[in-house]
Formats: sequence, C-alpha cells, structure tokens
Amino acid sequence: MQKITPYLWFDTNAEEALSFYTTHFPKSRVLGIERYPDRPLDIPQPGMAGKVLNGTFELAGFRFMALDGGPNFHFNPSVSFYVNLESKTEISQLWDQLVSGGQALMPLDDYPFSRWFGWVQDRFGVSWQLILAEQPVRQPIVPSLMFVGANAGRAEEAIGFYAQVFDNASVGDVTRYGPDQAPEEEGSVAYGAFTLAGQELVAMDSAREHNFTFNEAISLYVECGSQEEVDHYWGSLSAVPEAEQCGWLKDRFGLSWQIVPRRLGELMSDPDPEKSARVMDAMLKMKKIDISGLERAHRG
Repeated sequence: MQKITPYLWFDTNAEEALSFYTTHFPKSRVLGIERYPDRPLDIPQPGMAGKVLNGTFELAGFRFMALDGGPNFHFNPSVSFYVNLESKTEISQLWDQLVSGGQALMPLDDYPFSRWFGWVQDRFGVSWQLILAEQPVRQPIVPSLMFVGANAGRAEEAIGFYAQVFDNASVGDVTRYGPDQAPEEEGSVAYGAFTLAGQELVAMDSAREHNFTFNEAISLYVECGSQEEVDHYWGSLSAVPEAEQCGWLKDRFGLSWQIVPRRLGELMSDPDPEKSARVMDAMLKMKKIDISGLERAHRG
C-alpha cells in the first residue's frame, strides 16, 4: 500500500488533467473522483459545485491525488517526478505529449548521467523528468524535491530529517556537486536518493537563481491508520502554525504535507448525505484532523 501520495492542486481543470495523464502514461487509470457538492461550503473557492474535490489516479501503477482548488497556487519545478522508462521510444513518445503546450526545461538528449533524459513542464505546469532506466525499475515514478533559494544546501538535512520521521526509511546514494559546477555549492547534493515508508524519493540542491520554491500546489498526502499516527506525523512535521488547516501543514523547509486519517474517507463516503456533510463541515473547521471529532459529527 502506497503510504505517501503526491497531491496536485489544479485551478479548475483537474478532470481534464487526469484524463490527459491517464491517456498518455502507461498502465494508468482513474480510480475515483469525488466532487464538490451543490450546497455552499465554508471555503474560499465558491462556485465549485461539480468540480473535483478529490480525484485519485494511477500513472504507471503509482498513485496520485488531485483537486480543483482555485487559482491560489501554481505548479513549479521545485517538485517534479522522475519517470523511469525502459526504451528511448517510450520516452520520446511520452515527451512529445508532455511538451505539447508545455516547455522543455532540459531538452531530451544524451547526458553524462543518462543516455536519454529530458525535463519537461507540461501544459498544466507539472514537471516531469523522463529518464531511460539502466537497471530493473522498482518504482516507475519517483517524486523529486529541489531545494532552492533560502533552502539551497539543505537537501541533505531534509533527507536525514524525513528519514527520522518515517518508518522503513533509508538514505541511498548521494552525488555531490564538484568544484567546477559553480554556481552550485561544492559538496551540496546534486542527486540524493532516499526511501520513506518503503517508497523512493529524490532530493537535490540548486543554488542557481530561481523564482520559485515549494508551495501548496504539490503536497505529500500521508494516510494514517490511527489518531496516534496522525499525532506523530503532525507533531514531527508541522513548523508553520499559520499554514495548518484541514490536515494540511508546512514543514521546516516549506514543503506541504497532508496528514489524513483513513477514517475520514470512510465517514465521508457514507451514503447518507447529511452524515457525510456533517463530517465535511467538521473537517473544514479543524487544523490537525481529530478522528473522534469526525465521528461525533457523523453521529450528529
């Protein structure tokens, strides 16, 4: 079971994006879509009835989630996704789809670190790093975190911190910038592999001038089985009190997470619309999700 799921915040075109991705990525499908209800909600995005409140989909067997959240946040390359593919033909075909209406950040080409690689920002703003797999692939899509601006040089710190917070975590190979790679800081992380809850992630530093950093457009959704687990992740990760809302938090690096109990989805899926509405209303008033509070709301 995938413990950590990338969560994509679209303006109002999440359903279009899900259709696009699941059409062009291999072994992909939409698993389910929950929609905003017709009744008004206490949220800053009015007029969203029928839009995607929560969409779950798989690309190459790797799970993502998405919502229509309005124009508040925009995707940028601080969080991107490595896509490991087994042939140049597969990469070129997917590249052509992703670059159409988007832009190439690193052209598809032969590089010292890969015989066929390209970094592209698609028409929706999401960034993908397509790379030729040189060995058997365990996880076809790998989230990549780029530490820039005030965070530049902190990738190794972040890797170590996250590995302490999550079970089944480890630090893998780390490649560092050399003295001839200015403006990158010598010794900082060019590529750092690590696992959290058995899932692969990548982190890197970049001291180059960038006009972006982490924001809520891409968060990492952590599904929890108990209140104790919610409390652990919330207490370990949350570092920006003003960002705490509806299970969302920001950590010390500005990366957004959602710490959500499985019980929320169970209560929200109640076929009785009054019960599910009470649960949603209760959740919208919370910062850290409180399972007992959700269950009280469900009972009425």
